[in-house]
Amino acid sequence: MTDKHLSDKHLSHQLSYLLRHAPHEAGLTLAPGGWVPLEPVLAHLHVTREQVARVVAASDKQRFSLGTDARTGSERVRANQGHSVPVDLELVPTLPPAVLYHGTYPDALPAIRATGLKAMNRHHVHLSPDTATATKVGTRRGLPVVLTVHAGQMHTAGHLFYVSSNGVWLTEHVPSEFVEFPQG
Repeated sequence: MTDKHLSDKHLSHQLSYLLRHAPHEAGLTLAPGGWVPLEPVLAHLHVTREQVARVVAASDKQRFSLGTDARTGSERVRANQGHSVPVDLELVPTLPPAVLYHGTYPDALPAIRATGLKAMNRHHVHLSPDTATATKVGTRRGLPVVLTVHAGQMHTAGHLFYVSSNGVWLTEHVPSEFVEFPQG
């Protein structure tokens, strides 16, 4: 692994923290959609536009977006989801597929069986459109467990779903009756 790769990984973590959890540390206020001007982010993190653009482009989960403010013409950046601070992500309710998936770990299963999937310190529960992505998410804490979420049934029961710009499905809560647990 090269030093450049390590620095990009470190920058990705810094961007995630700043844009999802602590914009106030850089004196930033998240605009609708979660956008902030790029220049103050660059100054706060002591990085260049090229470094941020490289991290945005290389993010395996497309965690970030770069754009231009239509009113001012200035560049801006955002985290696509995963915020723990108040933000209007301008998400539009969307009809979900029949099933979605959630990657977790074995120790979380008793709580999920009891109360379902909760957003915890985030705004939404994150769901994946495929088992491969859910497996990857679940490996963050060791042995992964992939849960099947009956999203179509949830939608019929009145639950709202949203899809972020990077394809992550979001909902406020998944009651346990809509979760299919693996056998064994």
